Amino acid sequence: MKKGLLFIVALLIMATSTLVSAQKSPHLKVESPGKSVKVVYGQPSKKGRVIFGPDGLEKYGKVWRTGADEATEITFAKDVVFGGKPVKAGTYTLFTIPDEKEWTVILNSKLGQWGAYDYIDPVKGKELKKLDVAEFKVPVKTNATPVEKLTITPTESEVSIAWDQAAISIPVKPAGSK
Repeated sequence: MKKGLLFIVALLIMATSTLVSAQKSPHLKVESPGKSVKVVYGQPSKKGRVIFGPDGLEKYGKVWRTGADEATEITFAKDVVFGGKPVKAGTYTLFTIPDEKEWTVILNSKLGQWGAYDYIDPVKGKELKKLDVAEFKVPVKTNATPVEKLTITPTESEVSIAWDQAAISIPVKPAGSK
């Protein structure tokens, strides 16, 4: 009887851990070639779903954590101009608001956020929005072929984000350059 109960408990533990690990997206840390920009994000997959739009996983006009699980974080090793906005060296939470023709990009100084839940909360969000360090819009492009996994690629001159049919490119320049 004890062996049977232990066997059932072991099966339940294995099934639970398999289910939990299957649901969590891979987490990536990617750096630009010169290591001046680093992005840490959860990488969700399309899995046949509509990703952006009124019927998509990520609705147009709604704040998105720009990844899965924890909110995406971006680190600049030096002061930069990011999307035309001056940004001091440091680590920030990266949010986006996808839309059909352009996306809004938001950098927020509060780290360790889970998703965008606090940011969009009517009460907590008011305080968090005071910690925004940059907000700007960038045009969205349509990918010729759908991108299966969210891909964020930093270089020394841009940060590109692509998933499903959508792609954006955010210019990055050293502070003080023209």
